[in-house]
Amino acid sequence: MKVVQEDFRVSTKSRNQMIDITSQVRSLVGQAGVTDGDVIVYCPHTTAAITINENADPSVPHDMLLTLEDLLPQHRPGYRHSEGNSDSHCKSSLVGCSEQILIKGESLQLGTWQGIFFCEFDGPRSRKVIVQIRGE
Repeated sequence: MKVVQEDFRVSTKSRNQMIDITSQVRSLVGQAGVTDGDVIVYCPHTTAAITINENADPSVPHDMLLTLEDLLPQHRPGYRHSEGNSDSHCKSSLVGCSEQILIKGESLQLGTWQGIFFCEFDGPRSRKVIVQIRGE
């Protein structure tokens, strides 16, 4: 089994943002030369996340961020974390730090409308995404 690990940077421009990183992941999978296997996309930050969702309509990421903000507002009575980003930590845990995608015939097995998103909850920042590709 072949294992390749790469990383790349994502620069965010706002406090809450979803950035489609499907093309970067697809490119790394192509370079790895893995025909069949899987890829793990991982975010090593406590105030950011990785998710898979629709990437055809830009209103979907907007609506997701709006919903997360409604559920976990930035300023809420009772937060104790002194940095003022408790909501960001909660959003990160709720969404999750990684996604696993199958690879078949050198292609990501994503649905027609699916894309891989880096989710920023405490930006703007420069962030790191780690991609591990495994297979034959």
